[in-house]
Amino acid sequence: MQKFDVVVIGAGGAGMMCAIHAGRRGRKVALVDHATVIGRKILISGGGRCNFTNLYAGPDNYVSSNPHFAKSALSRFSPGDFIEMVENHQIAYHEKKLGQLFCDGSAQQIVDLLVHESEKAGVAFFKGRVVKEVVKDDGFLIHTNSETFSCQSLVIATGGLSIPQIGATGFGYSIAQQFDIKVVETAPALDGFNFGSADLSKFKELTGVSVDSIVSVKKVAFRENILFTHTGLSGPASLQASLYWKKGDPIAINIAPDIDPVAYFNERFADGSNKEVKNILAEIIPRRLAEILCQMENIKGNISELSEVKMRSLTSKLEDWQITPTGTVGYRKAEVTRGGIDTNALSSTTMEVKKVPGLYFIGEVVDVTGQLGGYNFQWAWASGHAAGLAV
Repeated sequence: MQKFDVVVIGAGGAGMMCAIHAGRRGRKVALVDHATVIGRKILISGGGRCNFTNLYAGPDNYVSSNPHFAKSALSRFSPGDFIEMVENHQIAYHEKKLGQLFCDGSAQQIVDLLVHESEKAGVAFFKGRVVKEVVKDDGFLIHTNSETFSCQSLVIATGGLSIPQIGATGFGYSIAQQFDIKVVETAPALDGFNFGSADLSKFKELTGVSVDSIVSVKKVAFRENILFTHTGLSGPASLQASLYWKKGDPIAINIAPDIDPVAYFNERFADGSNKEVKNILAEIIPRRLAEILCQMENIKGNISELSEVKMRSLTSKLEDWQITPTGTVGYRKAEVTRGGIDTNALSSTTMEVKKVPGLYFIGEVVDVTGQLGGYNFQWAWASGHAAGLAV
């Protein structure tokens, strides 16, 4: 039997951050993971450059049944704290947009940083270990395919269901069920939208078209590009909206956010333009999209022939195009899993389960989900840090 003070199951970002801070406190720590390659989700993030944090990360950037839960951990480990680690390892980085920080080089640099700091703190890695059973006695026994570990503090950092092809599983939720801990309903998030057959038939010629837009769902709106795909809609603005979307909700798209469409058409009409409506539209949105909109509205001919009714209908599509997706693409493509371990079951200071002393949940497995742009990594670092100071 392998005896440790702390066993962390899941050697991703949150797990390694927890192990680092626990090891620095002199705790004997084991990092146990079923994979043989460490940090695979880090490695594929940000197009292989890892969007490792966001300068503006704060509680308002996260979705949770308890929106206040993340405040404590985020306030005690800020983006600046992780940037300091990055700079200490002489990793060059840049701000891409909207506070999003990426490595100039490879995401492997972030994994190497975490592995190096873990090893420096005396953390032992056990890769390729599949946990078969967790037993609670005076502490915990963790039976794997290779050996048994014992510990006083057990940390679950196994992530959510997103991207199963790199090893994501529902292990953390199974542990919660074992200890009668509520799990908030999970769903794929930061994910593209699928459209129904009727909408797809209209948009099939738009695959690959990207346009600067504002996408709104409920009372939340995001301005970035959308991208039409063969199944529906992707692009940053769509992915952001998916975090707040639930089945049956419509989404509203403004595909001409910098103009007043009614005023624009009235000006062109007053100028005596003889241009076709689709060509005038193509001055402000991609040509293929302009042509499809005119087809949908059954608009042909020059602007001088455009009736007030048709013009109002067309401009409403530009400002407030209402579409109800049938769903999202799913966990294979979703960047994160919304929902998870109910935060009411956890201490916001330590991430410990209130009714099971010594058991902790951190990272994506918890019902705290960040927006697109480095926020979820910042939650991994912050929640891992919080638990690492307590285990």
